[in-house]
Amino acid sequence: MRSASLVLRPGADGALLVPDLAYERAFTLRVGRTDQSYVDLDDPLRLEFDYVQRLVDVLDSVAEREQRLRVIHVGGAGMTLPRYVAATRPSSAQIVLEPDTELTAFVRRNLPLPTRSGIKVRGTDGRRGIAGLRDGYADLVIIDAFVGARVPAELTTAEFLADARRALSDHGVIIINLTDRGPLCYARRVLAGVHLAFPHVLLCAESSTLKGRRFGNVIIAGGATPLPYASIADRTGRPPFPYRVLHGGRLRQLLAGSAPFSDDDAEQSPEPGPGLKHFG
Repeated sequence: MRSASLVLRPGADGALLVPDLAYERAFTLRVGRTDQSYVDLDDPLRLEFDYVQRLVDVLDSVAEREQRLRVIHVGGAGMTLPRYVAATRPSSAQIVLEPDTELTAFVRRNLPLPTRSGIKVRGTDGRRGIAGLRDGYADLVIIDAFVGARVPAELTTAEFLADARRALSDHGVIIINLTDRGPLCYARRVLAGVHLAFPHVLLCAESSTLKGRRFGNVIIAGGATPLPYASIADRTGRPPFPYRVLHGGRLRQLLAGSAPFSDDDAEQSPEPGPGLKHFG
């Protein structure tokens, strides 16, 4: 029955695909109470989640359409972003690092990847997967990994971010999706770690998140070469709920006094709080 969900694991911490009744082959992947991914098999450019659209705003600003890329995705779930890259840059080589092999098998069985997509999925976590890459391999590293509604602590430390920099080319860019709320105590520390590894950085989020009025997504990008700040700000500023881009002096002000997380004091991202359903 089309209206019925497809269940991998039942229960409060289970995993299921919820059909979108408006589109014949579109589903939301829900893990626990968190909506992790939205996939439309007929239109990989349909990006329902605002934060995914903003990740794509950064991606499309740093890499032209049709450009061949080597992309590492830390976090797989429904593989929305790998599908988007495969559709817009069809000759690209992509590696998805996803330790939940049961979830990957479920997704690939019910939401199959396009033939000759260039997407390879490795059943390992981001830390081990990045460590196994050769120096300078990737053009992009995209970190969008959650356990429930929280980012794993080991993916935000200075040691991990330095290793991600090693795996990126001289023009490589890292893009990270986090969740927090102003005054961004957690995101500031992640930003400090990115700034330690990359000379050019930015942070973007909705004004309400920056001001502490609501918990939401925070996107951080770091580049070995200057980032296209104006293009990113233009793209992320267009939607009905725009994101503000912070860089330069405003970013230095945000960074003041913030120390990067290390492997010794790493923390998961904050709990989103009651009534908040999905962020990653």
